[in-house]
Amino acid sequence: MDAIEKAYRQHGKDVYRYLLSLSHDVDLAEELTQETFFRAMGTIGRYDGSCKLSVWLCQIGRHLWYQWLEKRSKGRQVELSEEIPGESSPEKAVLLHMEKTALYQAIHALPEPMREVVYMRLTGEFSFGEIGEILGKSENWARVTFYRAKKKMMERLEVEDTP
Repeated sequence: MDAIEKAYRQHGKDVYRYLLSLSHDVDLAEELTQETFFRAMGTIGRYDGSCKLSVWLCQIGRHLWYQWLEKRSKGRQVELSEEIPGESSPEKAVLLHMEKTALYQAIHALPEPMREVVYMRLTGEFSFGEIGEILGKSENWARVTFYRAKKKMMERLEVEDTP
């Protein structure tokens, strides 16, 4: 078994979970995970061991995610509306959609390290220790960053609610 195959067996799920936390799309996360290990195969000689292999792989994945976002932004507009299953009235569906939209806008308005920590925590369900490890920081840094991000989001949502 070669080094990349061994790395995939050991870290593939973590890289996939990380990319899923960024993309919120199962198929895209799988595709980016495969591309991450493909790229790692070609650049394994550049891995100097200064960080954990899983962190290095997640960094490759993050760069691929940013490249994908850039390509997508040059393409088409994304449809924001989606049906909300189980809603009995159109009014409730609209209100729920507006609240969800406001929440994602608040997350998107956060500065980059905060936004990434929030996505990883909420959608990737990573622990603070895992978030710190992936981003090359401490567990405490991840906790504090998440707390500060939550506070900023709440302030933004409160300001938008006041007439």
